[in-house]
Amino acid sequence: MPERSVYPEQDPRHHAARTRAMLNDLANHAREEGRRVPEPKAQALFETTAEVLRGLMMAYEHYEKRTEEAWL
Repeated sequence: MPERSVYPEQDPRHHAARTRAMLNDLANHAREEGRRVPEPKAQALFETTAEVLRGLMMAYEHYEKRTEEAWL
């Protein structure tokens, strides 16, 4: 279950926080899967997936916290 948001449900940041939590769970899952498979190309695919998701999580975090000028 996604972490409880500090924002009211009507606030778009509430939904951004929930989505970010789900992306985190998926990134962790992809990394775990990469450790379970023996094929190097599959390992690289899962690790790449996790890294891309981490980038998306950072964008959501910047939106929530208004730390980037684009989100002001």
